[in-house]
Order: sequence, then structure tokens, then C-alpha cells
Amino acid sequence: MTKIDTSRPETVLPTPSHTVGPFYGHALPFPGGGDVAPAGHPDTIALHGYVYDGNGDPVPDALVELWGPDPDGEVPRVDGSMRRDPATGGFLGRNGVEFTGFGRIATDANGHWSARTLRPGARGRGAPHLSVCVFARGLLVHLFTRIYLPDDQAALAADPLLSRLDEERRGTLVAGDRGNGTYRFDIRLQGEGETVFLEFR
Repeated sequence: MTKIDTSRPETVLPTPSHTVGPFYGHALPFPGGGDVAPAGHPDTIALHGYVYDGNGDPVPDALVELWGPDPDGEVPRVDGSMRRDPATGGFLGRNGVEFTGFGRIATDANGHWSARTLRPGARGRGAPHLSVCVFARGLLVHLFTRIYLPDDQAALAADPLLSRLDEERRGTLVAGDRGNGTYRFDIRLQGEGETVFLEFR
């Protein structure tokens, strides 16, 4: 048996880390979490993508939250997405008519997420966008970012946040147009092509 000299840090081999929770796939996701748009609404768009770690591997237990205004740029002020039956306490979910602007989506075993929401309208000086919060194993603090749609290039060029970024970094915040109101937005937590994350103070 080889004895390791632990008095010298350079001789001690690293040990694998073990994360004990939180487990985002338990209790936080709710049925219909990605179905933000009311059924049949003409301004519905579909968003999907993958969450990748620093090695480029998909993250199968991440949680993506979306917030966005309606097509007029108004922030919804209706009852929440996770309504409960006052008599039984059971989950009622969305009513399918009102737009709450909020979605919570767990990634699947391949790190994939998808949502249906309304095309966001402009608010203030910035280009229309959705706000995003990412929770994942190994993250001590959740991450904030944005999803911009590529439809209005003039608005993107004038956006106060995007205009401060170089072209490559700016591209990590703009979804890819897949046609028919469908957009792809991948979230890279670290490494090459890392998504721009925001810090709020």
C-alpha cells in the first residue's frame, strides 16, 4: 500500500466533488410549465434549445425559467401559472386563456428544453426580449440571461445591452430563427461560446 504524504499539497490528488442537491427535477417543475401562450393565440412562438456544461455536454437536470411581456410590451398582472384548487389544494395549472408571461421548464435526459410563449413586445429603449433564469447542478447561484429574437435587426443594433458586446458575444443572446415562428436558443454555462450572463445589483 502506497502512503500519501498529505503534509504537502502538491502530493495530494484531487478528489471528485459530490453535489448534494438541490435536485431541480423534484417538486419545482409543474405540468404545462412550458405552455406559456394561451391555446390558439396568433402571436405564439416556440422556443427550444439545449443547456450545455463547460465540456460541451448536455445538462440533464437543469431548470430554465422564462419571463416575458405580451406582444404589446405589457407585463402580465394575472394570477400565477401554478394555480391550486382552494378546496383540495390540488394543482389546477394554467387556465389556458390568460397569459402570465412565466414559464418553468426542466431539461430532459438530453439537456433539451422547449416552451411556447407569446412574441414579446418592446418595453422602454431595449429590443424585445425574454428574461431567463438558469438553475443547474454545480451552480451555487442561478444565472440570468436574455433571449432576443432576430426579427428586427435595427432594434437589436440599438439595444443598450447588445451594443456594448462584441459580435461573437452578442450572438449568444440572439436565438436562431428556424422558421414558422420557431426559434432555437442554446445555453452554454462555461467554455467556448459561453452565454452572456447578467449580474443584477
